[in-house]
Amino acid sequence: MLAESPAPGKDEPENLIPKQVLGISGDQGIPLPAAEPELPGGQVDIASLFYIERHPIEERCYQTILQPSALIRIKAPRQMGKTSLMAKILHHASCQDYRTVPLTFQLVDKTVFANLDKFLKWFCAYVGRELHIPNQLDDYWDEIFGSKVNCKDYFEKYLLPQIDTPLVLGLDEIDRVFQYPDIAEDFLGLLRAWHEESKRRDIWKKLRLIVVHSTEVYIPMNINQSPFNVGLPVDLPEFNPMQIQDLAARHHLSWSNLEVDKLMAIVGGHPYLVRVALYHISRSELTLDELKETALAKPSKRIADAGIYSDHLRRQLWNLEEYPDLAAGMREIAAADSPVQLKAIQAFKLDSLGLVKLHGNECVPRCDLYRQYFRSHLSAIG
Repeated sequence: MLAESPAPGKDEPENLIPKQVLGISGDQGIPLPAAEPELPGGQVDIASLFYIERHPIEERCYQTILQPSALIRIKAPRQMGKTSLMAKILHHASCQDYRTVPLTFQLVDKTVFANLDKFLKWFCAYVGRELHIPNQLDDYWDEIFGSKVNCKDYFEKYLLPQIDTPLVLGLDEIDRVFQYPDIAEDFLGLLRAWHEESKRRDIWKKLRLIVVHSTEVYIPMNINQSPFNVGLPVDLPEFNPMQIQDLAARHHLSWSNLEVDKLMAIVGGHPYLVRVALYHISRSELTLDELKETALAKPSKRIADAGIYSDHLRRQLWNLEEYPDLAAGMREIAAADSPVQLKAIQAFKLDSLGLVKLHGNECVPRCDLYRQYFRSHLSAIG
């Protein structure tokens, strides 16, 4: 479950609040006070000095969530910062005295997905519990009307009237629902219906939605399908050089453009890969030159088997091994020294995994780390 930090109270001493959260920084944009490096992994705490904003994304999301019937759809490959952004939006909403409910579907028991009726009952009960509203499902659930109508009635006639401020639901890891196509189609259809209903009925204007999913969900799907195509789409980009230099400074590293360029030559601007490197370098566990030697060694098995990116790379390799057509395409891209043109579906899905950059249908590896690793580990694929 995503944790929400309460908004600072009026009587709380200002010096207890990280100055980045207050919008205060040094002359060079370096946040004060300095903090000990944080081991990257999962959501970045909303008060962390190591959260890097990707202007103008955060500000646009903050403005959007305050609008009636808002729906924000955040999508990107894994480890790009989706959950962290959702938490920031929820915190911003809570600072406006909105009610907020974060829900990560990774924590839902498999048995809940037995059928649509059970899933929607669980969904209604969970939201009610988080709002501290007593469970009254028996009073609103009539099998003759079907699960979707019952769920709509429970929100419209019971949950939403119980609160006098807007409600923001943060639905994280909705990828889990996509594993159950019948439930996913009806549930996403229900969310779309609520969004449309909010354009004509005031009660539904109180409900704001944030839907978060990894683009990995596109891999097993038909390319012409879309899991969700309404609301404000937010695609999270990589960090740019200025953002990486800022993040390095927050790790107590006085880097020039030269060091930033060296790191980006290895991992590009991938947020997780950049943060992992800066964490270990700032703790003097390796140098930038040592990172380059291990990450770009030929063959690059050392970085895969024991390096700082081992888990990340093994997961990506496992994804490719599940889909031989994609593995063959990535092998071709990694082996080439110039852009490779693939079938549109191959290119789209490799981009969805976050492994390549697209220029039309021409692909190049997202970073040199991927080029060297997959050049070595996919060489056996014909």
